[in-house]
Amino acid sequence: MTRQRFLRRVLLLVAPTAVGAPVTSAQDPGGPLEPPPPGSPDEIRLPNGKRQRDAILKADYEQNLKDAQELVSRSRDFELQLEKSDQYVLSLDLLKQLNEIEKTVRRIRGRMRRV
Repeated sequence: MTRQRFLRRVLLLVAPTAVGAPVTSAQDPGGPLEPPPPGSPDEIRLPNGKRQRDAILKADYEQNLKDAQELVSRSRDFELQLEKSDQYVLSLDLLKQLNEIEKTVRRIRGRMRRV
């Protein structure tokens, strides 16, 4: 008898979350943001008259270009140092360079996912 009560309680606690999860995920798709329709109050303008979203996209694009150039430079340096190193020696400097390359890639990816 107590086991049946326990199962009922568990089902009563779990059922609302199981039913509510698909509704919540449908409300927040988590995908790229769509631009607001023209004339909507969500369309924010800067004092110079340009849309805030366009200014952010332009700044992100320019920063992505700079980071991409930095990424190419770091990867070339990594390649040169890797060729100089011995096959049996693991350089901590090489690992640090790989971490910096990975951070740069993450920054670029994060900005591109916002679009």
